[in-house]
Amino acid sequence: MDFQALDDYLERATTESRNARSANIDKLPTIEILRIINEEDKGVPFAVEKALRDIAALVEDIVRSFTSGGRLVYIGAGTSGRLGVLDASECPPTFGVPPGMVVGIIAGGEAALRNSIEGAEDEPEEGMQALRNIDFCSRDVLVGITASGSAPYVLGAMQYAREQGSVVGAISCNRESKTFALAHHRILLEVGPEVITGSTRMKAGTAQKLVLNMLTTTSMIRIGKVYGNLMVDLTPVNRKLVDRSKRLIRQATGCTKDEAEAAFLASGGKPKIAILMIALGISAETAQELIQQGQGRLADAMRIYSQSK
Repeated sequence: MDFQALDDYLERATTESRNARSANIDKLPTIEILRIINEEDKGVPFAVEKALRDIAALVEDIVRSFTSGGRLVYIGAGTSGRLGVLDASECPPTFGVPPGMVVGIIAGGEAALRNSIEGAEDEPEEGMQALRNIDFCSRDVLVGITASGSAPYVLGAMQYAREQGSVVGAISCNRESKTFALAHHRILLEVGPEVITGSTRMKAGTAQKLVLNMLTTTSMIRIGKVYGNLMVDLTPVNRKLVDRSKRLIRQATGCTKDEAEAAFLASGGKPKIAILMIALGISAETAQELIQQGQGRLADAMRIYSQSK
């Protein structure tokens, strides 16, 4: 690696610049420190808003990937990598998808989720190997997440994904991000210098988290994992989610608690099936068949049933 070139790049990076508004933050009382942080954070959603069209274009390719059996793969180092792993890990319980449908990879592996792994992001070959390890292919979409846009681990993975013919996205907070040269979808989040110089777990990390939420949530809505604004494919793996499942069955159908309880049990703990059973007065087996015919979309399943009558 050319460390001098990297140093020169970081000298120009917005994420490494000093923030004039927080220059004397160490001399301020607690409440004033908090006010500065809060004021800086207020600009993050506006930075995301400017990137909405680019985010939307990436979502369209993610949806195409999902419907053709592909995966969404996040890759990053440090905070960026942790955010990708977090978003991926929340998709199965929220939307009832298989654990491998959205994958989060962090430089340094699982140990890096809790501890800083020195040098883990410095080797592009390691990023390439991480994709080989999961049999990454042309149907998959790769999203490289890096605040500065310079992590060799991420750049190596993005280059490998391009060579496989895959769609590649990049989320970065620097206009000159090196990741943008390798990406089909360039999501620029210009949040400006951090309150603490170079601490990109702050505004940059917040902006990245907002975009990751958008990518998975919008994609899941598009493939039928949401009915109205109800997450009807959630996996009820604990008491709270069981209660939430029964509540959303009532919200979707207007049924009683007892009816929701009975349908939930008869459906095998699948809210989407239970909703169809109550709404249409059908068995769990018929509801399952309709869901399959509607390609997982509850509204389409109801339309198919209506047309059949």
